[in-house]
Amino acid sequence: MRVFLVAGEPSGDRLGGALMAGLRQLVPEVRFDGIGGDEMQAQGLVSRFPMDELSVMGVAEVLPKYFHLKRRIAETARAVIETAPDVLITIDSPDFCLRVAGLVKAETRIRTVHYVAPSVWAWRPKRADRMARVIDHVLALLPFEPPYMQAAGMDCDFVGHPVVAEPVATAQEVDAFRVRHGLGDAPVLLVLPGSRRGEVGKLAPVFGAALAPVLAARPDLRLVVPAAAPVAAMVRQMTADWPGAPLILDPRDTDAAAAQADKRAAFAAASVALAASGTVALELAAADTPMVMAYKVNWLTWQLVRPMMRIDTANLVNLVSETRLVPECLGPDCRPDLIAAAVLGVLERPEAQKEAMALTMERLGLRGEAPGLRAARAVLKGMGQG
Repeated sequence: MRVFLVAGEPSGDRLGGALMAGLRQLVPEVRFDGIGGDEMQAQGLVSRFPMDELSVMGVAEVLPKYFHLKRRIAETARAVIETAPDVLITIDSPDFCLRVAGLVKAETRIRTVHYVAPSVWAWRPKRADRMARVIDHVLALLPFEPPYMQAAGMDCDFVGHPVVAEPVATAQEVDAFRVRHGLGDAPVLLVLPGSRRGEVGKLAPVFGAALAPVLAARPDLRLVVPAAAPVAAMVRQMTADWPGAPLILDPRDTDAAAAQADKRAAFAAASVALAASGTVALELAAADTPMVMAYKVNWLTWQLVRPMMRIDTANLVNLVSETRLVPECLGPDCRPDLIAAAVLGVLERPEAQKEAMALTMERLGLRGEAPGLRAARAVLKGMGQG
């Protein structure tokens, strides 16, 4: 069995590595080709070119590389067509991957699988119809996504979310984290202002202003800020005037494994988290940490986007658990006073979110078969080999 895989960013590489391990477990003689990073290469892939060439985001970053990316799209599609694998599996990165799939479909009948469904349940539902022109089968991370893909004409299987396979800090690791950073028994407020420069630039000043009334009401709180490596310097700079002398967890200060362990322990140690809206909600749910989510966009963007939204919450715990227990301060509500009130409210009743978080993890596949293996089974089933 020959499988051609394409991933364009680290999160896709992790999904691809787990999927490849699952395929190898089920079909030991499988052979891999394509583009991927360290995780996929560890499973035997020899990447045709460095994956980080594709890890660009935003108009300003993409424009200078536009023609190079176009060449890579054509080159990748040609490689698929010439090698004629049994299946092409593209992983997230839709701007690159779906263009490759489109070129392949224009010339062949090679089966195409895309791993990670577009969030058509949130906005721009027509994306599923366009995707169905070039994709035969979708592997979904969220349990409510298959009907949307199937309605557009694609096969779709929910295979579990990778968050359920990630380790969670033990009580001993949390205790060691507290000792290492001099936190004692103090309650911890985890603050997560985002992993991209634009997010940090918009949210750090708002979060900082929200912390003053929170700390005035709860002076026993210790602030812990896990910084993502690409924005760690910016986080240090923009939190310098925050109240409460926040502890910054800078991954540049140690090796990658130790930094990840520190982050996991911080998540598990926290009494509450204030975080930018996004998939971090699932990491917090896995750690059983109640949260408040906030996100700021400029006024014009909010006016344009809000009417197109098909959901009344952006928080994945709220969506997966079918509750609305996680407070959100989005768009014009991303204000220090509203954020502070929400954080204090969660501190008063942290147990209110516990059942919703547990239900979310259960629905995402916790204690079930590993997502990578489930994804592999779904690929084989779609090929008539399951």
